[in-house]
Amino acid sequence: MGAGWVVILAALIYLSGLFAVAHFGDLYGQNLLRGKHGATVYALTLTVYCTSWTFFGSVGLASATGFDFLTIYAGPILVMGLGRSFVERIVGLAKTQNILSVADFVASRYGKNAKVAAIVAVIAVVGSIPYIALQLKAISSSLAAILNAGPGNLQTFSTPSMGLIALGVTLVLAAFTTLFGTRHIDARDHHSGLTLALAAESLIKLAAFLIVGCFVVWGMFSGPVDLLNAIVARPDLRPLVERSNGIATLVTMLVLSSAMIVLLPRQFHMTFIEYRNEGDTK
Repeated sequence: MGAGWVVILAALIYLSGLFAVAHFGDLYGQNLLRGKHGATVYALTLTVYCTSWTFFGSVGLASATGFDFLTIYAGPILVMGLGRSFVERIVGLAKTQNILSVADFVASRYGKNAKVAAIVAVIAVVGSIPYIALQLKAISSSLAAILNAGPGNLQTFSTPSMGLIALGVTLVLAAFTTLFGTRHIDARDHHSGLTLALAAESLIKLAAFLIVGCFVVWGMFSGPVDLLNAIVARPDLRPLVERSNGIATLVTMLVLSSAMIVLLPRQFHMTFIEYRNEGDTK
């Protein structure tokens, strides 16, 4: 039971830390984001694209189709790497027309038609509900996996308790969104606290990936060459690396991921609404 409560406590401390960073950002973030580090913070916030759904989906896809999962990340890389003028054009439209969402943006292309905006908003909400549900399920599954790692720990948490944990996370996230997001809905107002909190979370994600990657390559093996040799020595692993759904699927996933980096509601907000300084897209 002790180890189980350590996990819960660590999660609470992590969330409290994000609240503290967001509060600091609301008070002092404007000056920081206008300075030389503003562009770096802006770039870090764009990794909100990589949610727990992305992590779970990538691993599942990699286990079934080999390297096909790379298209999930290749699309955004191509858009941001080669489509800078396209991104800057949308930024310009968002600023000149006081656009606040994807619905506003699409409606602005039709003379700011309210019916078009309403239809797009409904589609975004309907599409977001199962997406959010998957996020909450991923969080609950992650907690269950961690709690189950220690013998006897998970038995102290019944199924209703895990449901209550998911509900608690939902309420915390809703409070965070209200305090540092939807409280200001003017296109001229930027959410410095939200921006800094997402940048801090991105740094934690990057650090976690690097730590795990280094542990696998240099901890479990003696380096990249040793790792590759271990794969070659296991013929049963080759199908996992070589299998693919084909070029048509790869192209489709590439197009979808390229669109997602721009059109996902959270992505649109961080990329175009929270954009502050010319040159950040570099």
